[in-house]
Amino acid sequence: MDLGGRTVVVTGGTRGVGAGIARAFARAGADVVVCARRPPELPVEGVGFASVDLRDPPAVRDFFDALPRVDVLVNNAGGSPYLPLAESDAERHARVIELNLIAPLTASLAAHRHLRRAKGAVVMIGSVSGTRPSPGTAAYGAAKAGLENLARSMAVEWAPDVRVNTLVVGMVRTERSHLHYGDEDAVAAVARTVPLGRLAEPYDVGEAAVFLASDAAAYISGASLLVHGGGERPAFLDAATANKES
Repeated sequence: MDLGGRTVVVTGGTRGVGAGIARAFARAGADVVVCARRPPELPVEGVGFASVDLRDPPAVRDFFDALPRVDVLVNNAGGSPYLPLAESDAERHARVIELNLIAPLTASLAAHRHLRRAKGAVVMIGSVSGTRPSPGTAAYGAAKAGLENLARSMAVEWAPDVRVNTLVVGMVRTERSHLHYGDEDAVAAVARTVPLGRLAEPYDVGEAAVFLASDAAAYISGASLLVHGGGERPAFLDAATANKES
């Protein structure tokens, strides 16, 4: 898909999924800028970087005001440590919600005038954690559920000038997979729970984001695209003793 001549901003695009998204847009010919608090340890070829604290609304507005144009905004920045609800205070959980829900809203509002002028697109990077219980990352799951709803409302309010969609992303293999799943044996065991038999690669998410931002998705807005390898096998199927293959 040719996105030549278009400017794409990817928040938090310095590693993992975000870097995969940035690479995918660069391969599609777009001018790509990633923004985060810290620069990437390994710069992505053909991708620019701007230091921005996405939880600082004035700084976010200044960043977008300084850009000559924005055709696509990918709200990717986010994440959460393992944080059981009762083992931390409300303020720390609120910071997780701020990063995963308020920051995308802040960036979208700051980019709106550019996007409206360009007849552009917003791609929210959601998560399956927002569609099911998320023990250990409950605030993150709640924020991602809110993000998907925000995208649907935004798609209605900003139509017909700006399209807004969500990628509902499952488990992804990145340089930090061990923090979530354990060693290589654990990662392989987790991968076997996915119907397609593997975790997603950042490439997979990046290509899906490019599709939603491209003219091929010109009539898609307010949608949620599942990028999760088929989802999760229902636990009761393994627990049940009936209808087992001999």
